[in-house]
Amino acid sequence: MELLTWNERRRMKKELKIWDKDLEWIYTESFYTDKEYIRCIADIFTHPVFQSMKNFTQHGDTSCRAHCIQVSYFSYNLARRMGADYVACARAGLLHDLFLYDWHQHAMLTGEHFHGFTHPKTALLNAQEHFELSPLEADIILKHMWPLTIIPPKSVEGFIVSFADKYCSIAEVFLRLSQRIRRGVGA
Repeated sequence: MELLTWNERRRMKKELKIWDKDLEWIYTESFYTDKEYIRCIADIFTHPVFQSMKNFTQHGDTSCRAHCIQVSYFSYNLARRMGADYVACARAGLLHDLFLYDWHQHAMLTGEHFHGFTHPKTALLNAQEHFELSPLEADIILKHMWPLTIIPPKSVEGFIVSFADKYCSIAEVFLRLSQRIRRGVGA
C-alpha cells in the first residue's frame, strides 16, 4: 500500500469537511452520477433484500439502507485514492449491516443483548444467502465492527470500511443532534 501524498491527504481532509457539513448528498442520491460506482454495486443495489433495508432505522433519522450507501460510497472513494480494491469496498460497504431487523428493538424482542458484537455474522450470512461474495468481501463484512469485535480485518480494504462505518455513524448522529439544536431542543 502506497501512502497518500500531502496533496492527496489535504484533498481528502477537505472532502471530509464538506461531507461532514453536508450529509444531504445521501438523500439527494448524487452517487447515481458516478457510473463506475454504480457498475460495482448495481446487482446489490437493485435487489429487493437490499432495498428492504430502508424499512429499518440505523442512526438518528438515517435508514439502514442510506447508512450502507453512505459507508459504501465513502469506502469506494477512499479505496480508489489509496489504490486499494474499491470494488470490494463498495460491495462490502453496501452489505456490512444486512442484518434485516430493527436493532433498537432487537434485544427487547429476542433477549439477545449483543447486537454490536453479533450483527456482522448475521449480515455476512444474509449477504451470502442472496449475493455472490469474494473472500475479501466476506472478511470485510465479518470484521467491520473492529475494534469492538476482537479480530481485526485482514486487509487494508477491511480497515477502510471499518473506518468509513465509524465515521459515517458519528456523522449521522451529530447531524441529527445539530439539526435538533438549530431547531431548538424542545421543537
